[in-house]
Amino acid sequence: MHIAIAGNIGCGKTTLTTMLAKRYGWEPRFEPVDNNPYLADFYADMPRWAFNTQIYFLNKRFKEVVEISKCKHTVIQDRTIFEDARIFAPNLHDQGMMSDRDFENYTDLFDLMISLVDLPDLMIYIKSTIPNLVEQIQKRGRDFEQSIRIDYLEGLNERYEEWISQYKGRLLVIDGDNIKFGNNPADFQKVTDMIDAQLFGLFPFE
Repeated sequence: MHIAIAGNIGCGKTTLTTMLAKRYGWEPRFEPVDNNPYLADFYADMPRWAFNTQIYFLNKRFKEVVEISKCKHTVIQDRTIFEDARIFAPNLHDQGMMSDRDFENYTDLFDLMISLVDLPDLMIYIKSTIPNLVEQIQKRGRDFEQSIRIDYLEGLNERYEEWISQYKGRLLVIDGDNIKFGNNPADFQKVTDMIDAQLFGLFPFE
């Protein structure tokens, strides 16, 4: 199976990916943040580096989803190719940080890629408010993230809500503000109970 975790910057995707991989024995695939050669430059000058950064992520994510499709075991993925194209790139374009020409080029490439891949078997979306995201971003202390603008996060959140409302695959939504799975065992149990119901309940995967 392919399990994917979606959500805005700072919502807890990596933490949940790590915990679920350990709990179920799944293979984790993490977002390539630390190795992204564009990310620090992007947060310092978004209009200049938006296209380069998004192409980097799209390339890495497509390679990853192709690899996952060939796996014989269950993989849990931290962020998906759909978020890059449906959330981050359109948000940059709407905010004037990616030109029409670059956005059209990016979208054409994504449409070709997505025609070759399937939806995850289960999408887990961590829903979070802006104050909670800001608190988590400050807590983890990545230098290049400290300059993220609030309106940028707000734009992403709006697009996440729109995308999730139209998502066609199997979906599980977690309230990231109130279910503190990272430091509360009872809350993590709530998450695994919901996952068990989705994967192994009355209507398991065929």
